[in-house]
Amino acid sequence: MSLIHKLSRRQFLTISGLSSVSFLLGGCGVPILEDVVGEASEPLNQRVETLLFKSQQPVPEFSQSEIQPTALIVNSFRGTPVIDSTKYRLMVDGEVNNPLSLSISDIQALPMTAMIIRHVCVEGWAAIVQWGGVRLREILALAQPQKNVKYVYFQSADGYYSSWDIASALHPQTLLAYQKNGEPLPRDNGAPLRLASPIKLGYKQSKWITRITVVSSLFPLKGYWEDQGYEWFAGL
Repeated sequence: MSLIHKLSRRQFLTISGLSSVSFLLGGCGVPILEDVVGEASEPLNQRVETLLFKSQQPVPEFSQSEIQPTALIVNSFRGTPVIDSTKYRLMVDGEVNNPLSLSISDIQALPMTAMIIRHVCVEGWAAIVQWGGVRLREILALAQPQKNVKYVYFQSADGYYSSWDIASALHPQTLLAYQKNGEPLPRDNGAPLRLASPIKLGYKQSKWITRITVVSSLFPLKGYWEDQGYEWFAGL
């Protein structure tokens, strides 16, 4: 086993001296040096995170008794949008061979996956939640991504946007969730559809998703908080 695999993510970054670099790339929401370093810093941050990320390794989950039903704090970008679920469509486009327009019924007809995981917010709080929905990789498979795609963009009904690396999007515990704690997903928590995953910080888990765009290179705008200095990969 290599030294990297023996070390935790935090230990590796500290030993290599890259923990300070990660901070300067926006680790605490402070855009220090973001304008100076710019695009040149992004691949470094991404390469280090990707080196440590095990794309298909499941994260240990929690038991039913450990669910914290009131611990999930509602954060919103521009308030909670009103979405008519009967008219809702999830668009999947970009560098795909089969663009999709899916109703919530179409999505719920796909095999459902449930998981009990910890939602971790960059603000310093966490909540153990049960999410139910469809694996994102099932949706992406239907869209038939073209060769060499590397990133997935998410757009939300409230104007929020974010981007992920394709490996994280294809992780078996990355869900498009429409249930919370065994019940229909509340509107404040992102209904009719939101991201839920144990491998990313909370600001990467977009709510009220309306469009998924698959691309081979990052756009100049990478994400609402990321463009203000937050770490782009935001892995746990």
